Amino acid sequence: MSGEGTRSRVRRSGRLDRDESPHGADGDRPGGGEGAPGGRRAAKGRRGSGGSGGAARGRSSRRAPKSGKRRVLRWSASVLAVLILVTGGAGYVYYEYLNSNIRKEDLTLGDKQMADHKANAAGQTPLNILLIGSDARDSKANQKLGGAKETFGAPPLADVQMLLHLSADRSNLSVISMPRDTMVKMPKCTAPDGEVFPASQGDVQTNESLGRGGPGCTVATWYELTGIRIDHFMMIDFAGVVSMADAIGGVPVCVDANIHSRSADGKGSGLKLEKGTTSIQGEQALQWLRTRYGFEDNTDLGRAKAQHQYMNSMVRQLRKGTKLTDPAKLMNLAEAATKALTVDKGLDTVKKLYDLAEEFKKVPTKRITMSTMPNVYGTGVNNGRVYPKAGDAEQLFRMVRDDVPLDGKASKRKKQEEPKDSSAPVGEIAVSVRNGTATDALGPASGRAGDVADQLKNAGFGRTSVDANNVTGAARTGILYPSADLEGDAQAVAKALGIPLSQVKRSTDVSGISLAVGADWREDGAYPVSKGTEKTPESAGALNGEEEGACMKVNPNYTW
Repeated sequence: MSGEGTRSRVRRSGRLDRDESPHGADGDRPGGGEGAPGGRRAAKGRRGSGGSGGAARGRSSRRAPKSGKRRVLRWSASVLAVLILVTGGAGYVYYEYLNSNIRKEDLTLGDKQMADHKANAAGQTPLNILLIGSDARDSKANQKLGGAKETFGAPPLADVQMLLHLSADRSNLSVISMPRDTMVKMPKCTAPDGEVFPASQGDVQTNESLGRGGPGCTVATWYELTGIRIDHFMMIDFAGVVSMADAIGGVPVCVDANIHSRSADGKGSGLKLEKGTTSIQGEQALQWLRTRYGFEDNTDLGRAKAQHQYMNSMVRQLRKGTKLTDPAKLMNLAEAATKALTVDKGLDTVKKLYDLAEEFKKVPTKRITMSTMPNVYGTGVNNGRVYPKAGDAEQLFRMVRDDVPLDGKASKRKKQEEPKDSSAPVGEIAVSVRNGTATDALGPASGRAGDVADQLKNAGFGRTSVDANNVTGAARTGILYPSADLEGDAQAVAKALGIPLSQVKRSTDVSGISLAVGADWREDGAYPVSKGTEKTPESAGALNGEEEGACMKVNPNYTW
């Protein structure tokens, strides 16, 4: 699912952006046209053919291996189209063989420890998984599929990044895509070999995180931006996508006009389809997932939408009657999946992946919602890059942090229990307020700490003070407390100001209750993302999993 081979970076003096290279933003080899992968041959497609997927269970040995391995071998492939799709063969030896295929890397390579999930009253917690599409040209197969010879051997880029949020009660699934050219702050990361990458001084394109220590740094970058705890990651490269798409079978996709993603100067993925619905797989599926030139306005936003349509269509295919029932096909899918994926060490066995798949199966298709991080375009040297859209992006992140469904339907989950530690009388609670509203482009908003301190005093918090010495920027408003006996007090502060309880964290960095007024609260008045605001922003482009009529809009310059 990696972006069309582009190795897009911020422009530097005397150096072309990769999108401006003669080979084009897609990194395809020059002279692609009809002869390139996905040219004339791809145009034939598999029109009208039904896709296939695997939800059927394969036979297990009569004598079950220990630790439930026999059950694990009967894999279900009806998990979201997120490349968790694996299935089983028979026998302990084969089970161990599949385990040996799986590549593993560390999860958290950043400098900050992620906060823990808070269980709801039923003891359930959500699951957040980051899907990463790598554009690595580290093998002959990836080099052939990715093109762009000048990038061979260069650090890989995380050109596709999607966060999957599985609700605590397993009733719904939310997906957030982040455009690869989103400008973010990079946290300090340490590579597995010990190399340390210091935190960036300015904004860096988010796809560069993968080259700063591996997928764990991409996870750390997401956490830095969103505040969303990430439990696992799964990464796949060009060759992995092709092998998985072949093993799964055809997936129907739709375009509103004939499309050929190839320009006169060699830009494009090579995708060539006729108007209407076509069943795609293998290299053609990779082309669809990589296509930027030819969809809508030729940007990552259109590409993300195409990826969402493919994933939703894949889920629908796998949950219909057209599922893999041939044992040989099931084994092929199992091998393709375990060889294609790089995962964190919490998903390093077939059993763990199987258990994860079982959790995803609980979500009905109609409760799957795809979205893209709301964004705005940069200016000047960052023209064409994007930034999180103030207000809307944080609203989307908050909904995921608070386990609020993006489809607007009430969750079946029970409300989170109040902490056992009740708060002291508000007049006895000491609170230190600091101004953290500074951003890269703007200095601290004048008087914000004092304004919020006054709101607390008016609410009866008489022991409120202003910390004028600390104006370190904070992306979002948060409340820190040092020990469990102050949790109730900290939550009382949050409730008084309308700050979501998910933004109240325990931390050893403070000696008392500390409130940082973040960049999301630069204006006077009540906290802008208060409890009860649970609507997905329109700018997120939400797409429901059952929307079968979705069809990609073709850019007129890439039709035939």
